[in-house]
Amino acid sequence: MSRVRRWWSRRPLRLRITLVVGAVALVALLALSRLAVSLLYDTMLGAADAELRGDAEVVAAQLAEGTPAQQLRHPERRVVDTAGTPVDGGPPLPLEPPQLRALASGDAFTVGNFTELRRWLAVPAVTPDGSPRLVVVTSDIVGGAILLANAAFGLLIGALMVAAAVVLAAWMATRAALRPVDRMRTAAAALPPGERLPVPVARDELRALAEEFNALLARRDEAVARLERFTGDAAHELRSPVAAIRAQAEVAVMHPDPDLTEETLRAVVDEATRLTTMLSDLLALTRADAGQRPAAEPVDLVAAARAAMARAGGGAVDEPVLQLVAPTPAEVGASSSEVALVIDNLVANARRYARSLVRISVLPAGRVVRLVVEDDGPGIPEADRHRIFDRFVRVAPEAGGGAGLGLALVAALVGGRGGSVTAGATPTGGGRIEVRWPALPVRET
Repeated sequence: MSRVRRWWSRRPLRLRITLVVGAVALVALLALSRLAVSLLYDTMLGAADAELRGDAEVVAAQLAEGTPAQQLRHPERRVVDTAGTPVDGGPPLPLEPPQLRALASGDAFTVGNFTELRRWLAVPAVTPDGSPRLVVVTSDIVGGAILLANAAFGLLIGALMVAAAVVLAAWMATRAALRPVDRMRTAAAALPPGERLPVPVARDELRALAEEFNALLARRDEAVARLERFTGDAAHELRSPVAAIRAQAEVAVMHPDPDLTEETLRAVVDEATRLTTMLSDLLALTRADAGQRPAAEPVDLVAAARAAMARAGGGAVDEPVLQLVAPTPAEVGASSSEVALVIDNLVANARRYARSLVRISVLPAGRVVRLVVEDDGPGIPEADRHRIFDRFVRVAPEAGGGAGLGLALVAALVGGRGGSVTAGATPTGGGRIEVRWPALPVRET
């Protein structure tokens, strides 16, 4: 069965539609032909029975008037008793006992083959002395059977011809109906970037298909443009640390100086660390774009914030103070690694611009948990509050730090879990990043 299904699924749509329509038409026409033949057959038997019954009733009336049965004997009209025994002096009837009983009960039937079909019928009669009799009549219906066979053959030929005409009409109609789709497919294949398919005026399936094609083309062009920008920016950003490492190494090789060895190695380590961080962020962004993320599990956002503060370290006089505000426990649906990446990037970004304080707030708000990271730095210009979540965007390059991937990674990870990220300002003008994460109910202990 699966082989037939596979064969059928590989046929062209036009052929499948035509075959289905032709098969349905043929079955319907054959059923109608069979019904017509049955009606003709019933009509023929009804006419034969009416004629036979009329002849039998005439003989029965003559018997009732006292006419002897011997005078009424005829090859196709016989008088018998209720047991089927002839009383008209003729030979026994060429019928079996079950058939004689059927005649006595008033049933009519047909016997013989196609070349010698005969119809039998009996009508009860009573002689003047009160004896019950049966007037059995028969008639040859071979002519009607031949006519019926010819009609059946004609109906079969007609059904086949009409089915063939339906198949041809279905093929032509399907071809005409699918011609706009073929034109649309050809146009879509040859469509240059940035162009769109013409939308039909009629609000039908073709219009809906063209609109869906155009939406798909728009997404394709957007993805291609984003990939081109991403590739160009990645190549540019990766070139800087690689070039720095190469320059430091060439200087160390060309001018060996034991006093500068440690300084050169430190610079190489810093650039290699920057390069490693950038590659890790690019890999995480690629996985987020592809939808490759671990299954969601309950993650305690307060504990994750404390762990991020511990990883950030600090404590030096010139470093900003990290402050956590978490009035109640809160859990979100994500993975521990995603939450750690998000908080680490937000804290690192805030520390880069803060003067003295970075405040991390975890605030449950119904179906979401708000993670707010604020600093007392110069703030984010209003014109850049949407742009900072793009990749390789740094509002203040002079502040140093990463390659502009941290906030883009935060937006991708949070958005992948159904959350959102927005940028704003604190009452004192500092930077403010707010994450809204889908919350999970607090588990009772």
